[in-house]
This record gives sequence, C-alpha cells and structure tokens, in this order.
Amino acid sequence: MHPTGRDGGKELAFLDDLARSTSRRRFLQWSGLAIAVTAVGCGDNTGPGGGGNGGTVNLGTGDTAILNYAYALEQLEAAFYVKVVSAFYTGSTPAEQAILTDIRDHEVIHREFFKAALGTKAIAALTVDFTSIDFTKRASVLGAAKTFEDLGVSAYNGAGKLIVNPDYLVAAGKIVSVEARHAAAIRDLLAPKTASFAGDDVVDATGLDVVNPPSTVLDSSHAGAYVTTSINASGIPTA
Repeated sequence: MHPTGRDGGKELAFLDDLARSTSRRRFLQWSGLAIAVTAVGCGDNTGPGGGGNGGTVNLGTGDTAILNYAYALEQLEAAFYVKVVSAFYTGSTPAEQAILTDIRDHEVIHREFFKAALGTKAIAALTVDFTSIDFTKRASVLGAAKTFEDLGVSAYNGAGKLIVNPDYLVAAGKIVSVEARHAAAIRDLLAPKTASFAGDDVVDATGLDVVNPPSTVLDSSHAGAYVTTSINASGIPTA
C-alpha cells in the first residue's frame, strides 16, 4: 500500500478490518510480531551507538511526510513502552502493569499500521536514547509516559489540518482518540481521582486540546530529545 490519493481507501480499510475482525493478540500474531522482540529497529536501540538508523531519515513530502512523521512518533512511543513492559518499575501494581501492557500493544499496532500503509516509502527504523529515564522508578516512567502521550496527542492535532487525503484524516482521528485515552490513563495514575486527566495544561478554557506543529514536536526539547536519528522534516506542509 502506498500513500497516494488513489490508494487512500486501502489504508483506511486496513485499519477498519483490524478493528472489526482482529483482536489485539491475533493482530500481533498475524503481523508476525513477537512481543519480546517487537520493535523493528526499536526494541534495543536505546542509547548512543545502538542498532537501527543513527544517521538521517527524510520524511518525504506532502501526505507521505505527515504519515512518516506519525510513524516516527509511533516508533518512539512503541520503543518506550516495550522497554517499560520488559521490566516493570519497582513497586508497580498488577493494575498498572495491565494498563502499561495495553498501551504497549496499542502503540505497536499503530507503528505497524503506518509502516504497512507507507510501504516502500516508510522511513527506516529510528535509534532512540532513553538514558534520561530511570526505568526502575515509577515517577520517572510515568512522568515520561505523560510527556510522550501529551506530546503525541498535540502532534496529531497539529498535523491533522495539513493532511490532504480525507481517508488519512479519518485514520489519524481514530488513532489520536486512542492516544488521548492513553494520556488520560497515565495522568490518572499520577494523580488519581483528580481533574488532572484533562488538566488545564492540556485542555483550554474552550474545551480544546493542545496543538503543536511538527517543528515543535520534533525539536530537541520534545521528541528530538529521545531520538538520535536526524529527521529531515522539510517536506511536511506548513499550511
């Protein structure tokens, strides 16, 4: 499947078929994934000099660039949660482990969806660096998860208006709604039974969520802080 207007329905059908007929477990089996080695170029690529692509990737242009942008973010999130679930932080409860495992599975599905949709136009696996995160400590892991989820929601919000193909926009809308559920769940783990799940820092007075453009999301203070592969995003539309 290639990201062209003519074939846009194929990518949407892929996601619809996945939702209608395939459980998460069956999808992971169908796609040939094994959770222990789930990330293609992401699972162990933590830290400088890790595997994957430590050079430069070009996202392409137009809708292809936007899909690759989303794919890059899903690679980052999937790699993070794969590492979290491989060795849960000290004191994690069964309920927390279940939530984090579900989120891991969702992010892997999102990553593989974009990889399949892009086909030969997909960027290479990215190299990530999580050395700033202490995976043994609850506050560090959940704090990082909050950062990734809030950033992911804002990224989809910012990229949506740039998508030309309406089928891609529908697919992105389905995915961002799941990312928002993740963000709310993580926020509730950090501050149970409070308004933090939809706090004023992410939802404004009009009831709308934060919007961040690709240039902000990919900079060194956000996603760029965890990705050592250089990303050329010059082909992403700006309006």
